[in-house]
Amino acid sequence: MSSIRLFILDAFERYGEMHGHQLRLQAEQERISLWTDVSVGALYGAIKRLAADGLLAEVRTEREGNFPERQVYAITSRGREVLHDLHQSTLADIAYRPDPFDLAFARLDPERLDELPRTIQERIDAYEVRLATMRANNERARPYLSLGEDFVISHGEHRLRSEIDWLRDLQANLPAIVADERARPEPDRATP
Repeated sequence: MSSIRLFILDAFERYGEMHGHQLRLQAEQERISLWTDVSVGALYGAIKRLAADGLLAEVRTEREGNFPERQVYAITSRGREVLHDLHQSTLADIAYRPDPFDLAFARLDPERLDELPRTIQERIDAYEVRLATMRANNERARPYLSLGEDFVISHGEHRLRSEIDWLRDLQANLPAIVADERARPEPDRATP
């Protein structure tokens, strides 16, 4: 799934012909970097790739005042087909990605087990800051959102709260986890 392709094609379908700077302003206005994995800085390169793939077409060059010339693009019929397919596949796709934290936690350093309570508390604190920031941003945005968009931004809040809840459960079980780690025998180290 390509979030950036979906965002760009959808923006051209919704708003019509634009140049890259207009698309960037639209992305900033929608604050997409706060609730998607789309980087605003990557939009220009992605527009060029979509044009090379025949999903966008250059329709004209325009110049406003002292600004440099800008290529204005429009979505093509092939771009609309791909957009439709992206919408369908993205809504159906389950995007579950393992958290690297889990691998690190499954391979704890026996020499640093005493640091775990502090490490886990720092992780909880960082997630709580992120959640508070997200809530504040979402509250500022809510008056301008559709009902569907409101559900989308609240999804991020739910995911962060779930992570915090899981970490608190982990934190409550740390004494047993540390005792279990200390009771484990050293692994055999085969010499190559």
